[in-house]
This record gives sequence, C-alpha cells and structure tokens, in this order.
Amino acid sequence: MHTVDLIRKKRDGEELSSAEIRWLVEGAARQLIPDDQLAAWLMAAWLRGLSLAELDALTLAMRDSGEVLNHSSIGRFTVDKHSTGGVGDKTSFLVAPIVAAAGLADPMISGRALGHTGGTLDKLESIPGFRTQFSSQELSHVLDQCGCAIVGQSEGLVPADRVLYALRDRTATVENPFLICASIMSKKLAAGLQALVLDVKTGSGAFLRDEKEAQFLAALMVATGECAGTRTAAVMTDMSQPLGRFAGNWVEIQEAVELLRGDRPALSEDLRRVSLTLAGWMLHLGGKAASPQDGYALAESKLLDGSALEAFRCMVQAQGGDLHALDNPAAFHLPAVQKIIVAERSGFFTAMDCTQAGWAVQRLGAGRVRAGDPVEAHAGLAMHVKLGMTVAAGQPLYTLFAQKEELLAEPQRLLAKAVVLTEEPAPAPPLIQQVITNANKSLYLRRADP
Repeated sequence: MHTVDLIRKKRDGEELSSAEIRWLVEGAARQLIPDDQLAAWLMAAWLRGLSLAELDALTLAMRDSGEVLNHSSIGRFTVDKHSTGGVGDKTSFLVAPIVAAAGLADPMISGRALGHTGGTLDKLESIPGFRTQFSSQELSHVLDQCGCAIVGQSEGLVPADRVLYALRDRTATVENPFLICASIMSKKLAAGLQALVLDVKTGSGAFLRDEKEAQFLAALMVATGECAGTRTAAVMTDMSQPLGRFAGNWVEIQEAVELLRGDRPALSEDLRRVSLTLAGWMLHLGGKAASPQDGYALAESKLLDGSALEAFRCMVQAQGGDLHALDNPAAFHLPAVQKIIVAERSGFFTAMDCTQAGWAVQRLGAGRVRAGDPVEAHAGLAMHVKLGMTVAAGQPLYTLFAQKEELLAEPQRLLAKAVVLTEEPAPAPPLIQQVITNANKSLYLRRADP
C-alpha cells in the first residue's frame, strides 16, 4: 500500500477498507509514515467524514496499536465512565468507589487538564503521595484489592492516538465527531472494559455546545462501543454552570469526600444526582441492577452505608495517598489568598458562560499554559449560587482561591463577564437531558456514509 493512494481515496470521498485503515494506523504508531502525509489524510477525513465501518476499523486499529488490558484474573465485571469534559466535573471520585462497593471493577484511565476543563489526575495528585502512573500488573493489584483504580495512560496503551492527536492539535482537525470518537473509544476499549457509560456534556461549558452535535457524537460512541463488544450507553448532562459548588483541584476532592460521607450540601445536589445517575447505569450494564432506576437506588445505598467511602479510601491508600488529608479535608485546604466576590445588584442568576468560568479556574493556577507546567493543589473556585436562584445585592457569588495575589485579577474579570443576573427569573436547564443506548442510537445518528 501507499499512503498517497489512501489520501487520494479519502479526499475523493471513497471508503477505505479495514485493511487499509489498519495499515495506516500501524504506520502512524510505528512512525513509518511522514507527518505531512498523516496530516493530509486527517484533513481529508475531517472534510469527508467516515462511514460507520471506517470508524469501527479506525477505532479498533488504534486500540490494537499497543497493549490491550485484560482484567479477567480479578473475577469482577469491568465497567467505567468517561466524561467529555466540564468544569467542576468530579463524578469520577464518586462513581468509581460506588460501583466498586457494589461488586464491580472500575479500571479508570484518566487525563490531565485540557483547555478550560480540569484534569482528574491533577485533582487526585493534590492528595499528598498519590500515584497515578502504574504498570498493568500494579493496576490489577489495586483493582483486586479495592475494586477501583484511577491512573494515567501508560506509554504502551494506544500509541497511535498519541501520534494522531498531536497532529490533529497542530492541523485544526480536532473538532470532528468521527476523529473524537475514535480517540476516546480506542483508549477506553484498550482498558479492557466490558461496559462503558459516557457522560456527554452540553451547554456553555461543554466542548460541543451544539446539542445535535453532542447527540451525534454520543450515538457514534455508543455504536462503536457496542460494535466492539462493550455494552455502552451515553447520558447527556448539562454543563451550563460548574458541577457542584467547587472547581479546582483539592477543593473538588474535598467536595467528593463530603458526599461519600453521606453529607448533602444543597449546592452539591446536582453533582450527587449526576453521579448516582451515571453509577446507576454502570450497575445496570454491569448486571448488578435490573434497571438504571434500580441501579440509582443501589448506588445511593452505597453512599449511605459508607461502603463507597471505604472503597475510595482503599484506592487512595493503595495508590500511595495520605489518608490523613481525607480525614479533615476542609482543614487541609490552605490557599495563600482567597477573595469573596459579591453581587453588585439584585437579580436572578439565569445564565453563565461556563467555559469562561473554567478558564478563570485554570488561570488561578489549577491548570496549565503549556504541557508539563505544574499546577497548584489549592487553586480553585467556590460557587455560592446556582442557576435559577434569586440574588441580593451584596450577596456572595463566588470565592477565588490562589497561591499568589496577582493571579486573582484576570479570573475576576473573566467571571464578571461570565455571570449573568437578570430582572426576570428563568429556570435552570434540565440536569439530565436524555440517554442514548444501543436501542435508540439510530434516532441520533445522521447518515455517516462518506
């Protein structure tokens, strides 16, 4: 085969065979194909799209470009959750221990801060001593001991995606549902999952703000997962404001631990509900509940009886984390500076540019300007209001946390523009919007032929 022929074929709208796609992916993973030719093929795929057969072939070829994990030795059904990214999205710290407490195993492979969204690994590493880099053997040991583990992607997993994603980032070919699907699903399938629940965000803080585009991506991922033999469902959830009441690194761990202890702060109720919904679907797909509703009830029972908290503590200890920090998380949160911002006038909190709120959190020190930059464990944001609430003049809207005074100015400007107070009330968007499954995915799939 010749790469230029495959570029021309996709450029002209023809469908590539599974063998052609696998040859292309293997060449990318082994760095046998020049970057300019890979970039040209990616642009052709971006412009022409992929058929469902091409998408399945691309995803599986990327999955098989490196190590594919197998957790059969631990004797538990393996299930995971993946979020398309948001602000204050800390559901991983709740759903993983919940499903572990119910008898499933969750080998969660997560990432770091990307754009305006926070990174699961960065948040966990705010726990002193917590390790996120494990070999597959070490991962299996933690899963066997605790039922859940949250780690970073190893060098051996999906090497083709690292090559192709780096090129997409440099060639304006990131925002494409087919390529996004292949990137996400290849990594999840390489984790050795038997079931997967996708949390697909919509609203002002989502990567895909257009509802139909988000639905299409969700349906593509469901179709791809099911085709690969992994039971898959996608829950569409709202990201029009930070999820829960905290966004940052340690403060998100703090909020998750409160909920795991059975506390129910009013401003964290949306986080609790989304987490239980996701966990309910995971338990249903994993065979622990006859329906998602029964799964929700089972998940809630694991919060209330303390078993989810014990699973989380087991995971933290097994991954080297200091449990003393979890025993009194509020006392551990010691930012050098903090500033409370109050409402300048009365009104109704009806809208928020959540993407700008995410950038504010990153600029406080919770995120990175360049890959490899350090992040501040105690940087972040506390929200004192939620959409739909009445706000009085002088009432606190949010509190900023940082390690340096000079880091407060830009986030304050971003948030001043992001928060919208109006004279007339308006309801908050629905938190759980719809669920896309193998049974109804065709309702959301547009024609995917090239």
